[in-house]
Amino acid sequence: MEALYYLVFGGLSVVVALLEFSKTSKDRISTSVAFNSFKNNYIVVYSLMMAGDWLQGPYVYYLYHTYGFGKGEIGRLFIAGFGSSMLFGTIVGSLADKQGRKRACVTYCISYILSCITKHSPEFKVLMLGRILGGIATSLLFSAFESWLVAEHNKRGFEPQWLSLTFSKAIFIGNGLVAIVCGLFANLLTDTLGFGPVSPFDAAACFLAIGMAIILSTWGENYGDPSESKDLLSQFKVAAVAIASDEKIALLGAIQSLFEGSMYTFVFLWTPALSPNDEDIPHGFIFATFMLSSMLGSSIASRLMARAKVEGYMQVVFAISSITLLLPVITSFLVTSSSVKGGSISIGGCILLVGFCTFEACVGIFWPSIMKMRSQYIPEEARSTIMNFFRIPLNIFVCIVLYNVDAFPMTVMFGMCSIFLFIASILQRRLMVVAESHRSKTQDWTAMKERDDEAEPLNI
Repeated sequence: MEALYYLVFGGLSVVVALLEFSKTSKDRISTSVAFNSFKNNYIVVYSLMMAGDWLQGPYVYYLYHTYGFGKGEIGRLFIAGFGSSMLFGTIVGSLADKQGRKRACVTYCISYILSCITKHSPEFKVLMLGRILGGIATSLLFSAFESWLVAEHNKRGFEPQWLSLTFSKAIFIGNGLVAIVCGLFANLLTDTLGFGPVSPFDAAACFLAIGMAIILSTWGENYGDPSESKDLLSQFKVAAVAIASDEKIALLGAIQSLFEGSMYTFVFLWTPALSPNDEDIPHGFIFATFMLSSMLGSSIASRLMARAKVEGYMQVVFAISSITLLLPVITSFLVTSSSVKGGSISIGGCILLVGFCTFEACVGIFWPSIMKMRSQYIPEEARSTIMNFFRIPLNIFVCIVLYNVDAFPMTVMFGMCSIFLFIASILQRRLMVVAESHRSKTQDWTAMKERDDEAEPLNI
């Protein structure tokens, strides 16, 4: 069974390489030297930030387990992280629009470094503090950096369509290549070199410190609404009104919450799903394989965004992801599970591994695609605030799931995630219809205005 890991990893590597080297002129966008310099700087910083996050991914659950905590206690630690992201993270992330996006990015680095330091303690309270800091950092990671990028891109006068190039490349490298290297590096530090499961967190802190130094020395500051008259509650009100008055923004927020809620639940469940009887599985290598799958997805996304409308193809992506997370339910009925503890991965585990890789490919398509839709639909003056509002229902959902992790079988939780992803596909269809209707009305209004302007001299 061990050969399966190398077969899947090798197969995915070949497919990704073929996709990247076979790009045609239709898949490439002509840009300027100034934009390429700007894009590369952002990708370097984003990759370092993601390295700080990805290095921790494979061993968070495992580290808590080695400290002697059970699934219920680990679930509560995860709940603390998501709850912190919902409460404190929403406030801190929203302040980015008022106090500056660069400052928020530096705050992310400091918060996550402190979170990594807490991993050296086996005390539950200290680990809980680390999860709270990590929750704040997560909110900033998925709002402040993107908000800074969009604002700076527009401020420098670059073409709007070039944003999709930065998004896809950042996900390909930061969420793909860097994640793979981090997964293997974490495996090297923990297992091969024997430094223990806390070593990846120390390495993460180092990468975050390097990224923070680059931000401080090369990035300029930008804001959402710079008016001094608006306090935090006013910003919340502006964001809430924007979501309530624009169906496109509301649909986008619901889609994001449904998909990311399922994704974060998957992050918690994939380890026990692949090793229900404590099978010996290479966590770091499997994590790297998942990230290679995500890399494949982002490569596919760059082609799709150059040739098709995001609102259209994402319906299919959500439907496929729904099927992949339904596999644990299907295999529980069709594949007989072993009662023997330990050993190598089971037949059912092999099927799930392939399915989970497919889901990660959908994740790779999702990230640059949702970023492009957010850049189109979310108003600049409250971008960070609205993006953090989107994370509130996401965090509530994940907290509820994790709080009841011992009450429901794993198949029930995967089944719920599958249903939510199917609903996301339906909402994506609705978003496409609403967006097309809005574009049609805008085009009609523009054409009418042009006709009025042409007819005006004749009336004089």
